[in-house]
Formats: sequence, C-alpha cells, structure tokens
Amino acid sequence: MSRSRRRTPDRSRPPIPLIAAIIIAAAAGPVLDAGFPDKNVWPLTFVGIAMILASLIGRKAGTGLLVGFVAGLSFYLTHIFWATLYLGAIPWLALSTLESVFFALGGMLITLAYRWIPHVWTSSVAQFAFLPAVVAALWTAREAIANVWPYGGFAWGRVSLSQSQSPFADLVSWLGLSGLSFVLVFLTAVIVQLLITPGALRLSAFAVPAALIACVLAVPAWPTQQNGSSTIAAVQGNGKAGYFDEREPGDILISQLKASQDVVGHSIDLLVWPENGTDLDPTRDSASAVALNLLSESLGRAPILTGTITHRDGNYYNTSLLLQDGRVVDYYDKVHPVPFGEYVPDRDFWEPFAPDLLGLIQREYTPGTRDSVMNVNGMIAGISICFDIVDDALVRDTIDRGAQVIIAQTNNADFGRTDENQQQLAIARMRAIETGRALVNISTVGESQMIAPDGTTIQEIPSHEPGYLLQTLPLMKGTTPAVALGAQIELIIVVLGLSALVAAGTGARRPRKRR
Repeated sequence: MSRSRRRTPDRSRPPIPLIAAIIIAAAAGPVLDAGFPDKNVWPLTFVGIAMILASLIGRKAGTGLLVGFVAGLSFYLTHIFWATLYLGAIPWLALSTLESVFFALGGMLITLAYRWIPHVWTSSVAQFAFLPAVVAALWTAREAIANVWPYGGFAWGRVSLSQSQSPFADLVSWLGLSGLSFVLVFLTAVIVQLLITPGALRLSAFAVPAALIACVLAVPAWPTQQNGSSTIAAVQGNGKAGYFDEREPGDILISQLKASQDVVGHSIDLLVWPENGTDLDPTRDSASAVALNLLSESLGRAPILTGTITHRDGNYYNTSLLLQDGRVVDYYDKVHPVPFGEYVPDRDFWEPFAPDLLGLIQREYTPGTRDSVMNVNGMIAGISICFDIVDDALVRDTIDRGAQVIIAQTNNADFGRTDENQQQLAIARMRAIETGRALVNISTVGESQMIAPDGTTIQEIPSHEPGYLLQTLPLMKGTTPAVALGAQIELIIVVLGLSALVAAGTGARRPRKRR
C-alpha cells in the first residue's frame, strides 16, 4: 500500500498569471502604506507584504524584477506623496523610481529564492521555516542597503516603522528596526507558504504560525533603568518656517519667543526649540543673542537648545546650539543633511537634468563631524536633527556616548498638513522604544510630542498650533540589545539571505541523481 505524501508545489509555474501579479503588486503599495501613519491600520502591513510575496512566487528573474518594480513604485508613490508639496512632482517621481529599483532587485532575489530553495531542500522544515526565513532575510537586506546607499540612503518606508503603535513594537528594543522587519516578513511568508501549499490549508497547520506570533507578542520591551529626572520644556512656535514661505528676517524667532512666554514662571532644567527655531543665528546676530539671553534669564537662567543655520569657515551647517549665560556652551551640526533637499550631491552631474529645480537649492549644508551628545548641567542629552532620526548608526552612537534622553528637533513646515510629520513621529516613537529612552520630538509646526521610554505619548501639541510641552522626564541608563547588537543582527540577516540564495542557486543547477 502506498503512503500518501504532501505534494510540494511546482515552483516552475507561477500560481498567479503575470498580468494578475502586476495588478496585485500595484494594489499592494497602497495597502502596505495604509499600515503606516497616518492611516495607521498596522495589520494591513502584513496584508501588503503577503500580496507582494504572492505576486513574486514562481516568476522568472526578469518578471520578478518587473513585479518587484511595480510593487515598489506603487508603494513609494503613495508613501512619500508629501514630497510633492515641497519641490513638486519631479523629485517625488525620481526618488520613488530610485527606491523602486531597489525594490525590484529585492523582488528578483525573492523570486529566485522561491524557485531554487524547494529544488535543493525538500523537507517540511525547509519549506515552512527555512524558505520563509531566506525570503525575510532578502527583504531585510534590500531595506538595509537602501538605508545607506547612495548618498547616505533613504530609510523611509521600512516595514518595521509601520508598527510604532502595534503590539509588535516592543520587539524593536531587542532586534532593532532591521530585526523587526525580518520578523514581520518571516511571519507573513510562513502564512503565505501555508496558503499556497496543496494539502497544508487546514486549521491545524496554522497552529505553528499562531504560536510564533503569540511568542513574539509576549516579549516585553527590554527594561532600562531610571537614573534621575529632568524637567524639560519644548516650544512649537508655528511660525513661517518653510523654505519657500514669505517672511521677514526674525519672523521665526519672534514666533518662538511668543510661544515661549507661557513657559515663564515654571521651573525647568532645559528649554528646547525645534530645528530652525531661530532664523537669526545668535552667534552672528546680536539682537537674536540678546533676545535668547533675556528669555533664559526669565526662566531662571535655564539653558536653551535651539536650531539655527550657522556659517563657519566658509561652510553652512544645520546646527543645534546650547545657550546658557549669554554664550554658546555646546553645539551639534546635523550629520545627515537631506540629499537634494539640503544639499545637491554631485551638482555638476545632476543639475543639467533639472536645472530650474535644483537651482532652487542654493544653500549647501555641510555634514557635521561633532558628536551628538551634550552635557546640560549634568544631564546627557542625545541630539537628533530631523533626518538624523532615520540613521541607525547615529542613534546607536548617541546611546553609546551616554545619552539619557533624546531630543529630536525637526522642521516639518515644508510638508504642510501631509502625513510626513506622522511618519517621522512614528520613527521617533520607535527610537524611544529601541533605545529605552524618553524622547522629545519638537517641530516648528507640529505635531510635537514627548514620548516615554515605552513609546507611549506623554504630552502633545496639535499640528499647526503654537504651544508648549512641559514635563519631568526620566533619565535612563542601560543599553538595549538593539543598541548593543543591532548592527550585528542586521549583518547576520543579510549574510544569511544572500549566502542561502547563492547556495540554493548552485544546488539547483546540479543534475539530480536517479534513485
């Protein structure tokens, strides 16, 4: 009597025709985006990932590349539509297309994994665990490379960032953002594998992924320890801080000063203004210096941390100044200025393609080289200026240097009432959980928040309203596994995915021996 065996699906034939796969991939982008703020329906992240994976299964390298490009383009055109408000459609299309090229290459590798691995490793463990792990590793590898290259990369849109308010968020303190992306894609890939495998679609088959999800959700955030407290105020002036706003010199400074008057009378340890909190550099403008010193004296000589544009040795910097007793006691220059936003890399090469557009970006910010921590009367504050918050290495370095609290200064005025601010706020929330630190996210126009080490919102100022935050925040010590080992975890995931794919490709080309 012959024994029944579970039939391995034929990977040489895609379960979804090419036209249908392209349609599904195009629809997956908006679905995946809906998992992110501001829609924030985080379960849709898994649906979007599943749609992309399903459209890639069984394809050849070329069609996998095409389907991956369509999925990436539909996602980024939706996810960063806010870019059109700043410089128009051309940068939005260009950036979306560039990121879609990465998406396409990642899709092609995932397609090859789905084709090769079942031909080399045929066990149930390989089918339902190893293959999903390789697929998740390749997805994460694509994110990791796009995060840092070219021109410092563009880390927006990592699937882990969609989970800032989901039960999966605590896992980021253990694995970092790349590790969390791996887990999300792995869980999705396991379920997809169950759905497409003949004979596997039964209730008992879902016990394993259900158990995996339950185990993941049971993991609490890594505990850090409180080591004192500090009373911090942060002011959102709601001034005309956009690049193209019509204003007079000093308008932003005046808006911030007006909104700061409500803080006077409170006992605080630090007053924080946002990126570009003053449009008049107090190191070069005496009126700005006097106004800030008078404000500090009215607050009991509390130090003021404000963003401004500084000019030194012929270079412009996006700078955060720490002012106390009428002088600059420390400063930090933004390490990660935005390419094609705050400077034009390789301008001679790129400007002929869009001379009128790139000609608008006249001021070239120089990347800073100073460390991102400041000693504020004994409190060690880690400073992050806008786009710095997406840089994994910079965040880890800030904690390695002893930061007890994170101050994230930003200027979202160029993006109006779009969801750019909500997306950046989600990144800041994930950084608070990842590092186990309280975080002050202060914007020129909002939405500004104080966030606890566990990611919960302590206080907030609505978008496009002047106001202030004031809270005694815990100063934390201790290093989470994500900070200590995040880079190594990411490297292991990337090496796993690429080496497994190479091994599978080599094995798939060898002729099978006859039994």
